[in-house]
Amino acid sequence: MSAEYMIIINEPEWDPAVLPAAQIEADLAGHKAFQAAVEAAGQRVTAGDALRPQAEATRIRPSADGPVFTDGPFGEIREVVTGFYVFTADFPEQARELAALVPTGGWLDLHPVLDLASMRAAEA
Repeated sequence: MSAEYMIIINEPEWDPAVLPAAQIEADLAGHKAFQAAVEAAGQRVTAGDALRPQAEATRIRPSADGPVFTDGPFGEIREVVTGFYVFTADFPEQARELAALVPTGGWLDLHPVLDLASMRAAEA
């Protein structure tokens, strides 16, 4: 049975509005190759997308007086989350091999997704 995994793509700050078209096309080709490899392995990408630049993000921190909202950009951060994927894999090694195909100018974090529905069913 397949499990879900999430890839968090961490890179230096980027803004697609200022990237050369050739770089965007090359990046997209790499992402399409990852998606094709997942499908070729009999798995599926269940979610994924690029994120807008950090300048458009909002940080929300809880406090005793209620949530505190801070609009980006966040100057203390050198690398940011620029995108993500959620995909299936039959075993952790397969998830690692597939995740390694995602193009990045930084690094990837791979997390197994906690299946809360299965946990609830087991408790019942």
